[in-house]
Amino acid sequence: MDLRLLAEGPSFRLVPASVHGILWLQTHFESEHWELLAEGHVIVSRSDAETLMFDASEAGLNVNPLPSLSPTQHA
Repeated sequence: MDLRLLAEGPSFRLVPASVHGILWLQTHFESEHWELLAEGHVIVSRSDAETLMFDASEAGLNVNPLPSLSPTQHA
């Protein structure tokens, strides 16, 4: 696993899980955000998480799948 997207309510915490994940994040975000990204302190919307997951997967990274929303999560 290179990147993890952990559910945080309706959003997702972006957590790098390998050197490859960190390097990929560094190529996609400005340097001022790298420390927060490396420490897993970045929260993104579901839409952004889906985009990140797609882009990272296309680049060959292993990304955990997003959990599907259950009816109880919409309440």
